[in-house]
Formats: sequence, structure tokens, C-alpha cells
Amino acid sequence: MKRENVPRILIIDDEADILYTLKEICIYGGWDAVTASGGRKGYKLYKIYKPNLVIVDYHMADWDGLTTVKKIRETDNAVSILVLTVDENQETSERLIAAGATDFAIKPIKSPDLISRIKVNLRINEIQKQLTKEVHQIYVDKGISPATLNIIYDYFREQDKGLTIDDITSGLNLAYQTVHRYISYMIEEKKIEIVPIYGQIGRPKNKYKLL
Repeated sequence: MKRENVPRILIIDDEADILYTLKEICIYGGWDAVTASGGRKGYKLYKIYKPNLVIVDYHMADWDGLTTVKKIRETDNAVSILVLTVDENQETSERLIAAGATDFAIKPIKSPDLISRIKVNLRINEIQKQLTKEVHQIYVDKGISPATLNIIYDYFREQDKGLTIDDITSGLNLAYQTVHRYISYMIEEKKIEIVPIYGQIGRPKNKYKLL
């Protein structure tokens, strides 16, 4: 039975030991947790339990993470979807974000980091549900969530200097891939501008600031 006012998390992974570990982490964090051993079963449980957050593995035997994300997102625009993956390339994250993923966590992930990531994604879910009531438009374009966009935009407004993607990643506990996608979108929409950093050793980085 779901505890009143306690967020529920659905965990989908086809490895039993990972399912157990993730469930214990969620219980330790004070959340209710439901587990599923694959994408198809996870989708069925999603429709029954209507969780606030879905944690789903990318590589699974029946439905992979991409298929599972698409199916859940077709049903619910507000739920947060956190994808666990060993793939750090931006191409994979772009496909998952376009499908409706909210954020990513790179395996292996430590318990404190996962708890932080869960907290920010539950916050995104709360904002998203409020937007559902107020706006009736949840995903504006190319899989971009207004809730996540608002969180990143507000973080910019709280700062008095340009920010790198790493700054935003550490400040908000969002994945690098997630922040990179939203920064690209904000540049396209002319919400922020690039401030190049010159004269540093190693790979050059850019800073970004609001226009």
C-alpha cells in the first residue's frame, strides 16, 4: 500500500542484484519502490502504480530502455524518467531525450549520487504536474520538458557569472548529457549566449549566460 504523500518510484532492470540494490537505496531515501524485471513488465506496472519517477536501465533483453521510455511517455507526460546507462555518448542521450527521458545516471553510480539524482527528478515531476494543470503543454519541442527547462533557466538567473555545463551539472545534480541537450536548445531559442574561455590549457570550454 502506498504511503500518503510519499513519492513512489518504479525501478525497471533485468538484473536481479541491481533491482535489489536500487530498491534498498530508494527505501533508505524514504520513498516507496516497486520493481520490474524488464521493460514490458515495467510498463504494465507503471499503468497500475502511476509512479512519480521511473528508473529504467538502457540495456535490457525484451524492451530496451528506449522502447520503454517511449511507451511510458506516450501514456504520461508528467512522470520523470531517469535512465541508467553505461553509454556516455551524446548520440545515445539525444535519442533518449527525444523519446521522453528526463535525465541520466551513468553506471556504476554511488548511492549518494543516485539519491541526489532522484531528488532533483522528483522535483521536476512536481513542477511538471503543476504545468499540466496550468498549461496543457508538457513537451514543447524535441523532447524538451518545460519543468527541466525552468530549473536550468532559474539556475542561470541565480548566478552573477557565466556558467559551464559542468557548473550546471554539479549545481543541479543533473547529468552532463541532460544539461548539454538543454543548453543546445536554449542557444537555438536565443535564450542564452556563448562566452568562449580563452587561454586555458587542455580542451577549451565555453561558458554560457542569459541574454
